[in-house]
Amino acid sequence: MRGAALALQGGGAHGAFTWGVLDRLLEDELQVDAICGVSSGALIGVMLAQGLVRDGQVGARAAMRELWRRFAQAHRLSLLQNAPLERWLWGWDMSNSFVWRGLEATMRMFSPAQLNSALGSALWPFGHLPPFGHHPLRALISDLIDPALLTDPAAPRLIVSATDVETGQAALFENAAITVDVLLASCCLPFVFPAVEIGGRAYWDGGYSGNPPLRPLLTPAAPRDLLLVRAQPGRRPGTPHTPLEITNRLNEIACHSVLAAELAALPRSVTLTTYDADDTLLDLPISSKFSGEQEFLSLLFNAGRTAAAAQGLPRSAAERSRAQAMPRSAGITPP
Repeated sequence: MRGAALALQGGGAHGAFTWGVLDRLLEDELQVDAICGVSSGALIGVMLAQGLVRDGQVGARAAMRELWRRFAQAHRLSLLQNAPLERWLWGWDMSNSFVWRGLEATMRMFSPAQLNSALGSALWPFGHLPPFGHHPLRALISDLIDPALLTDPAAPRLIVSATDVETGQAALFENAAITVDVLLASCCLPFVFPAVEIGGRAYWDGGYSGNPPLRPLLTPAAPRDLLLVRAQPGRRPGTPHTPLEITNRLNEIACHSVLAAELAALPRSVTLTTYDADDTLLDLPISSKFSGEQEFLSLLFNAGRTAAAAQGLPRSAAERSRAQAMPRSAGITPP
C-alpha cells in the first residue's frame, strides 16, 4: 500500500474536528488508500474519496468544505440553537434552551417515527415538515453522492458502517454499494429517526457496533499506517443526569470498549497514529452535537487543524508524501 488507512469516528457536528484534521493532513499531501467511517465520519469519508478522484488533495479538501457549508446553511433556519442571551449565558451548551428541553421531553413520550414527523424540521429545517418516515438529512446530501466517483479506479477503498438492528453487528458497505440510504443508515439516531431499511433489513447508526470498526481496514492486507481520528471524547467529567445524557454516555462507553479491543488486537506491523479531540470536546455536552452554527463548526475545524499540525503525519506517511511531491516540485523521480 502506498498510502494510509483512515478510521473516522462519528459524532454529529463534532465531526467538524475530523474535517479540520483531514484538511491539515491533506495540505501536507497525505496519501490515502482506505477509509472506514461511521455517521458523520462516513459522510466525510465519502466527500474525501470523491474529491480525491476529482482533483487530488485539493479536490478532497474542497468536497469536505462543501459538505460542512451545507450543514451550516441548513442550520441557520433551525429552531435548535441558542439565542444571543442564551449564547452569552451558556456558550455552545443548548441543553438549557426551551427547544432542547422540549425535545428531551418529547423523546420520552413519542416514538422515533412520530418524532421524525413532528420535530424533523426543528433539527434539520428545509422550510417544511419532512414526510412521515423521511430522514431530512437526505435533502442535504442527495446530490453530493456520485457513484461514478466512488467506483472510479482511482478512488480509495471506502467502507461505511451501519448497525444491523436485529443482530447488533456492524454491516459494512463498500464503494459500489454506498448509496444515500447507506449513509442515512450510518447516521440514524434511533431515538430521533426510524430505522433505515435496506434490502429488507433495518439499520441504525454505525457507531453502536464500532466507532469506527477497524477490522475491515486490516483485510485483505494490513496497512503500514493507520490514522484514527476521534470525534468523541474518551472521557467525560462528572455524572450525566438527564435520560438523553445518560443514554449518550452509555453509548460512548460501549463504543469505546469495542474500539479499545480492536486497538489492542492490531498487528504489530501497523503504525497507529491517533488525532484526539479530548481537549476540544471534553466540556461540550451532547446538545452541541446538534449545533450547525458556523462559528461553532469553525472552532472545531480549527481545533482539528491544530491537532493535526501538532501530531503531524506518521513518519512513513510523511516520507511517501515527500516522495510523491518531488516530481512536481523538483523534477526528480522518487526511489
